[in-house]
Amino acid sequence: MGLVVTALAPAGSARQAQHQKQVLVLFPTRRDAQIAIVGERELTRILDDALPEGLDYYSEYIDQARFPDAARQAPFRDFLRVKYAQQQFDVVIAIDDLAVEFLERFRNDLFPVTPVVFFESTPHPTQLPNSTGVVAHLDYTGSLRLAIELQPHLRHVFVVNGANSGSAIESKLLNDLSAQFQPFATRLTIDYLTGLPASELERQVSSLPPDSIIYYMSVSRDGAGENFHPLEYLDRLAAVANAPIYCWVDSAIDHGIVGGSLKSQEKETRAVGELARRVLQGERADAIPVISPDLSITEVDWRQMRRWGISESRLPAGTLVQFREPSIWDRYRVYIIGALALLLAQTALIVGLLVQRSRRRHAEEQLRGRESELRTSYERIRQLAGRLLSAQETERSRIARELHDDIVQKLAVLAMHLRGTESTRPDVGEALDRVNDLARSVRDISHELHPANLRLIGLVAALRALRDEMSRPDVSITFTHDDVPAALPGDLTLCLFRIAQESLNNALKHSKARHVRLELKNSSQGLTLSATDDGVGFDVDAAWGRGLGLASIAERLEAFGGSLNIHSTHGAGTRVEVTVPLPVSQRPETVPA
Repeated sequence: MGLVVTALAPAGSARQAQHQKQVLVLFPTRRDAQIAIVGERELTRILDDALPEGLDYYSEYIDQARFPDAARQAPFRDFLRVKYAQQQFDVVIAIDDLAVEFLERFRNDLFPVTPVVFFESTPHPTQLPNSTGVVAHLDYTGSLRLAIELQPHLRHVFVVNGANSGSAIESKLLNDLSAQFQPFATRLTIDYLTGLPASELERQVSSLPPDSIIYYMSVSRDGAGENFHPLEYLDRLAAVANAPIYCWVDSAIDHGIVGGSLKSQEKETRAVGELARRVLQGERADAIPVISPDLSITEVDWRQMRRWGISESRLPAGTLVQFREPSIWDRYRVYIIGALALLLAQTALIVGLLVQRSRRRHAEEQLRGRESELRTSYERIRQLAGRLLSAQETERSRIARELHDDIVQKLAVLAMHLRGTESTRPDVGEALDRVNDLARSVRDISHELHPANLRLIGLVAALRALRDEMSRPDVSITFTHDDVPAALPGDLTLCLFRIAQESLNNALKHSKARHVRLELKNSSQGLTLSATDDGVGFDVDAAWGRGLGLASIAERLEAFGGSLNIHSTHGAGTRVEVTVPLPVSQRPETVPA
């Protein structure tokens, strides 16, 4: 079979301008053998990557089961001679002892001058001319020593091998194994199950004595002459065996063996490929020393160890464990760590929240205590303010009575006396007019200090009268009211009257207003009194702490739980609005929509 390995365009055109290297690889097995599969993959990769001119790669398969001796290999030689008559190879690669033996017999007929790179496990007495290669002596005891470590109670070893097809190489490999196992014969019973029919072999391995292992060499043909794929037969054997199986080559892993010190076919192929690359790059084959690398890798199949109850603690250091089923920790380690981190974070957060809650509760308790103290203090201040206002009104009432009952009466008597002397003294008339003016002023002050008819006529009439009293020719004062209860508490009536009085005084004295609108209306929020003017306005924040009028209004409202809103800007007038809650019975009814 020929396989041409080249790169795609545009590199392809550059390669065609050079001579592509021609390589032939001889495998000692069937096309589907593991060494052939690995060799095809690795050799083409190693060689093509190293050759800028490109690679023409060809491979042929001697198949030891079909061509076991030189007499039967002669037709295969003739086939190759005809097939490659016009082909000039740059190197021939011989994989394993059978391929090397084939070249020893027929090289002069096929490739007399072509360099050879070989791999063999049993060195020949003389090396092929113009050749180099890899010699790796097979150590069968490494797998046996591993079996002894893993199974300390091991007593019986059963070596399984197929029927000898007449090949001297097969006989030599089995003899090498027997010689290597000989030192273990003092502590182990070693039996050879070779050349048996498949059915008999399977019957025997299914009923082996306790403390036994099976050492699998290779079965490509049984004693009845039936051919097998060695790995497929190993699968079949592992299914019926009642003892663990060990082997010497890594192609057997994943086919039912526990493991062993296994020859790595990939390392073998890479070693051969590196030597072939050097030859293709211009070095003489016989100038490159033959190498003997260690190709063994100690590896086990985790699944088979579990199957036979073999503890991992017995594994030698550095053992490669294949097909390990990840534990819950291995599978979900990231999630577990994330969940634990999240749990720790949540725990820390909860602890922090608990500490914070405890501190907050303590602070809230302190705050409630202070609020209680402040509330008590506020109530005391409010009661004090109420008492002060009450005392103020009482004092105003007393002063108003004194002015009305004493001063005004005395002024009236004086006016009567002056009127009696008016006929005899013409100049008394002017004094009488002044006394009358003074009496009116005192009476107005008395009425302003304490409107005696407020409780009798009600808030609306009192505000209407206040509007009339404070109206001037140059100032227009309007008063409107809406749904005001006829009966209001006396204290509330007096409070609203004083607020209206103070607001109108401010509008007339300070705002220089031309129009003032006084409104009193009842709503679901309570009784609202507002005074709006078109005066010069003022800075509410700046004026709050300087005047007594606003503070007086606020103090009066506090006693009734009312609210005060003042809106004023320079040049845009002022609006003073107070709202005092009323009992539900005095609020207007809300008509459903």
